[in-house]
Amino acid sequence: MLKSIAAALLLLFSATLFADTLTLRENHPDRHIVVKGDTLWDISAHFLRDPWLWPDVWHINPEIENPHLIYPGDIIRLVYIDGKPTLQLDRGQRALKLSPQIRATDLGSPIPTISLEQIQHFLTRPRVISQQELDQSGYIVAGDDGRLMSGAELSIYARNIQDFDTSHFDIYHIGKAYQNPGAKRGDILGFEAIQVGDARIAQTGDPAKLYVTHSYREILVGDRLLPPHDQPIDQNFIPHAPDQNIEGMIISVLDGITKIGRYQTIVINQGFQDGIEVGHVLTAHQKGRTIRDPYAKKPGTTVTLPDEVAGTVMVFRTFQHVSYALVMDAKREIKLYDAVRTP
Repeated sequence: MLKSIAAALLLLFSATLFADTLTLRENHPDRHIVVKGDTLWDISAHFLRDPWLWPDVWHINPEIENPHLIYPGDIIRLVYIDGKPTLQLDRGQRALKLSPQIRATDLGSPIPTISLEQIQHFLTRPRVISQQELDQSGYIVAGDDGRLMSGAELSIYARNIQDFDTSHFDIYHIGKAYQNPGAKRGDILGFEAIQVGDARIAQTGDPAKLYVTHSYREILVGDRLLPPHDQPIDQNFIPHAPDQNIEGMIISVLDGITKIGRYQTIVINQGFQDGIEVGHVLTAHQKGRTIRDPYAKKPGTTVTLPDEVAGTVMVFRTFQHVSYALVMDAKREIKLYDAVRTP
């Protein structure tokens, strides 16, 4: 315990900013005092033109395994060592907790990479399921007393329950099908699955009887039953560029938003089977307009302007062939079907 406290008090971030890969912002400050609500991305944006490169800027003390132990009250300083700019962290003033046994510093909560408030409900709900998962899922055929809509503390009846060793199920409403534009009708990348409730088996059989333990919205005949989604979600996002060349596209915007701006959640048509990882940073490119060439020899000749970088997005959850990403900055309007690429 004392060793871990001492190690935390000795935490020091420092790294060299290499001129050929990292660029300081104009009018950058010499220091920044960390306050509640700051994120690693926001702090880096005070100093760096490309804040997602912060893992290359801050080198953590090897005694500390967790690279996210920065707290409100800490001071980030920009100093020069051997002529090269370096970021260093100074531990700020702390309120001390005293007891007869130990004297420890109250560090509070470390700051996150990004604001989790923007994406918290997307880390668990909704999720994306494949055609195979959909085909193998159970489905509700009736509610208690012939109800079309059900809720908590009511019974439901379902078919295609293939595993009665599982006593609890998540209930999902199947939303839109994710597809590439112009794709064939059956070429589905995945289905949006919005969790509407939880249920447990009350009686096996075909149909089986289940008891709804929780409901988050109306549960309808036709909604699907899947085993609980227990895959842990890593919330310590380490931003980094993909190792390979990614050519993807924005195929949907969650929460019914039509205009895509900063901190909007988007769906891209690349998933973990396409090499996408949590933390991957991509640049969004606004598609160039097609215009008429007024001086072309052939009347009606058109030319397409080059794509323009519109912003930066970071992947925070991956599925088989699609991923959720958060728009971290938007230099210009980002639209549905704009490209996302390796920066």
